[in-house]
Amino acid sequence: MRGSAHLLGAYRAGRSPVHRAPLGLKAAAVVVLSAAVLIFRSLPLLGAALLLILGAYAAARLFSEWWRPLKMMWPVLLLLGAFQTWSNGPAAALLVIGNIVACVTAARLLTLATPPQELLDGLVALAGPFRFLGADPERFGLTLALMMRSIPFLLGSAQDVRHSAMARGLERNPRALTVPVVIRAVVYAQQTGDALAARGIGEPSERAAVPEHKQADRRG
Repeated sequence: MRGSAHLLGAYRAGRSPVHRAPLGLKAAAVVVLSAAVLIFRSLPLLGAALLLILGAYAAARLFSEWWRPLKMMWPVLLLLGAFQTWSNGPAAALLVIGNIVACVTAARLLTLATPPQELLDGLVALAGPFRFLGADPERFGLTLALMMRSIPFLLGSAQDVRHSAMARGLERNPRALTVPVVIRAVVYAQQTGDALAARGIGEPSERAAVPEHKQADRRG
């Protein structure tokens, strides 16, 4: 599944201070930094934030990774920058694009320097206080785990299909680009559902409990 890891920021093992820092500290730093650049909208603050992010990438020995998401985003950033320059001036365009770059690269460093299981455990713990409202932190964590596994698969599948279509000279054929991706997505979803059902997770087991409940009512 080529390209998906660079887009999403797959974990890179390491022993740097950034890798060893607690998840709470890293997540709080990302939130505070992103909120600061978005709220205060200051070019000096944005410059300082970008320098801090680049320094963190260097400290994590991942400096060559910081630009990879921008390679995928540059058309959108270019169009957004052109519109902002036309409507609000160059300074506003620089702020908008810089804020996006800062938030994306900071969040990506968090995923690069934190094991996926640690991220999931942290998110499940964060959802714990909402249990009294009916939330199920374990199910929430399972949903996130499936999402983190599925998105790279679908992105890689789309890229593989595109390369295959280009090799056959069908890169301009919408059917050749979309139908195989849809088929792969459906098959993947069915396989995932079967795997969950085999482990007694999800709706199949819950539906199986309904007839037993009704049978007990009939006996009563």
